[in-house]
Order: sequence, then structure tokens, then C-alpha cells
Amino acid sequence: MLSADFEEKEKETWSSYQYMGRSGSVIPTGTEVSVEEIRSASVFSGHYPPSIHAALISSPEPEPNDQVVVYQGGYGGDTSGNTSNEVGRQVLDDVEIRELLIDYVGHRCCWGSRPARTWKIRAVEDCNVYVGTLDTFIEERETNTETEPYLGGKIDGKDNGPELGLWELDLRSEFPLLFIPHKETRANIPHSEAIEKCSGCEGRGELPCRTCNAGQAPGYYKENQTTECTVCFGRGLVAHRDGSDTICRKCNGKGKLPCATCGSRGLMKCETCEGRGSHLTRNVAVVRWKTLSTRKVSVTSGAASVPDEVFHRAKGIQLCNIQAYQCTPAFFADSYFLNKFSSEVIADRSPVPPAARVICERHVISVVPVTRVTMAHRNRSFSFYIIGISREVYLKDYYPSRFCWGLCPCLDWLKL
Repeated sequence: MLSADFEEKEKETWSSYQYMGRSGSVIPTGTEVSVEEIRSASVFSGHYPPSIHAALISSPEPEPNDQVVVYQGGYGGDTSGNTSNEVGRQVLDDVEIRELLIDYVGHRCCWGSRPARTWKIRAVEDCNVYVGTLDTFIEERETNTETEPYLGGKIDGKDNGPELGLWELDLRSEFPLLFIPHKETRANIPHSEAIEKCSGCEGRGELPCRTCNAGQAPGYYKENQTTECTVCFGRGLVAHRDGSDTICRKCNGKGKLPCATCGSRGLMKCETCEGRGSHLTRNVAVVRWKTLSTRKVSVTSGAASVPDEVFHRAKGIQLCNIQAYQCTPAFFADSYFLNKFSSEVIADRSPVPPAARVICERHVISVVPVTRVTMAHRNRSFSFYIIGISREVYLKDYYPSRFCWGLCPCLDWLKL
């Protein structure tokens, strides 16, 4: 445990960056970036008209059981890049370590608890991991043209006013919370409707029958086309074994059948315009909001075998949380390593599609406490990791007491 004097000194150091709210702020203000600042930054950038950002912009509320942990002591790290183990250090005794491993093993089919209970704890190593993220929340818009049969009535065309531009649409009622993974909506563009002649039937509403007038151009067809009766083979009579004939009921003695598709009219209704001869077209805006994420992990050699996804899922301690229209690297007064790490995360920013605009960015650097434990018995040993504030156990490969030999579903527990 830290002494009271040392802890107070570390709190003073921490106060220089604990509440970083604006990207690039050397002297923190102690407040988060405001809604008005996000809107004004977007407007002045020329990306959006003011009406786009009139909606309430807010971040999603955290889950009731998802407590945000903010570290109040020194963050570690020096100009040489060596990080201190005081960052979120997990103070675990032998009893706690064994309890965590026993609980982990107990959820695995065919795993024995004897090594977790009896093997000697040979080494406990702190190998904390730094996780950096940059979330870029964007809005993407594109225009699609929809077509449907024109059934009559008034339309919202250019006679009612000029057609609005794609980025002039006011979608305040649809604007989502910041940094949601994905949301899509569609909206008709005002004054974009028009009536057009059906290109399939050239405005006639009917097409030559594809059965009895196959290959004919629109407007050219033949009526009363018939086919030979398949029952009497065109005779009109059906022969019987006793030598008698009867009138064919299929064709009523005519020997010919009308076209089954059009009734020998030679025409059939155009399916494209449903026989109306005209289409109603309109432009529709497809709007997508989504978060592009850049994630980076800095690990020591002791935790190099753990996949990055494990650290991204783990709960850590936030060293900075910056939210701005466009984030720049965070500034830590006494850590060259963290400044460099933050710059690398920002430099890996996800590319924004040409049809999209940036709404806001969020840059977070966290430290995830990681403890590597090695247990041994005679000439055998194995290692596992205790990761994050919630103390999740990660054991990738070898555990000495397994009896399934890969033949039961317990291996599914090892999947990420």
C-alpha cells in the first residue's frame, strides 16, 4: 500500500491530466467537451449546414453494473518507456490467486482442481498493458432512386419548390446517440418526385404475350393465336379401344386451345408498371451513422502470448478520455511513453469514406492490470493470467489436469 504522503503527491501529479476534456489542451479545464463545441466545430469545418446539428447530441448512459473506474494515483511511465507496476497494481495473495483459478477450472468440463489447490505458486509477475482507442463517429449519406407504379394523385415535384440537397435534409428526429455501433435510416428527399413513362411497355401498359407472341416488340402482336390440343392432338375427337370416338372435352371438339397466358388476346399486362403505363420516381436519402474504431495495445514480453482481443474486452483504468470534433494526441507532462503511444493511436485513425462526414471523436488510453502467475510441481509448470479490474483468468493452452484429451466440448471454453 502507498503511504499517505506519497499518495497525496501522486494525486497532485494526476490532477494535471485526470480530466482532459479537449484535445490538445496542455492545461486542462476540468470539463468535458460540450455539445455546442461539437456542433460549432462541425459547422465551421464546412462539412455540415447548421440544421444538421440542431439535435441533442449526447453519449449513451453506462450500464448500471458497468462501473467506470478512474485511477487516482500515478500512471507510471517515464521518458525511457519503462512503465511502472504501480499502475492499477493488483495486490493478490496466494489465497486469492488459488480461488480465482479454482473458480475458472470449475467451469471447465473434465478439468481437475488438484493443481490449482496444491501446486506451488512459483512466480507472480506484474505485466500491465496499455490500451489505446480512437472512436470516430461518422454520418454517411447517399442517394438512391426508387420507382413504383403511378396510381394517380398529386406528387411532390419541382413545382412545389427546388429539390433539397442531400446534406440539407433536417434529420434531427433520427439523430442517434454518439458512438453507437450502427444506425441506418431512409428519408424521401422533398420535391424530388416525377412521373415518367414506363420504359418496359413504352407507356402502353401492356406487352406482347411472352407465350404466343414471343419476341414481338411493344405495339406489335397477333390476336387469336392457338395451340394444338394435347388430348386429342388436333382431331377434336378422342378415340376409344372399341373403335368409337367422342368429342374432346378439353377443346370442345375444336382441336385447338387458346393461349393459356393471355387467352389469345396477344397482350398481357406490364408487370413493371402494373398496367398503368407510368412510373412515379423519387430520390431517397440513405443515411448511416456508425463508429469507426482504431485500437492499439502495448504489451510487455510477459503478456505477449495473450491475444489483443482479451485486453480490449477487459476492464481497465482510464488515464485519459478526450472527446472533441477531431482528437489530437493526449499530453502527459511526465511520460514520453504515453505521449508517443497516444500519437501512434491517433496516427492509425480509420479512413473516413468520401460520402461521410465526421461528427465527433473520442480518444481513450487505459491501463489494464495484468498478473502472470506461474505454478510448479516437481519438474512440471504452467502459467496463467489474471486480467483487468474484474480479475478474469486467461489460460490459453496447457493445464496439467485435463481428462478429455480433446474429445469433449470443454475445449469450446478456450475460444476467444
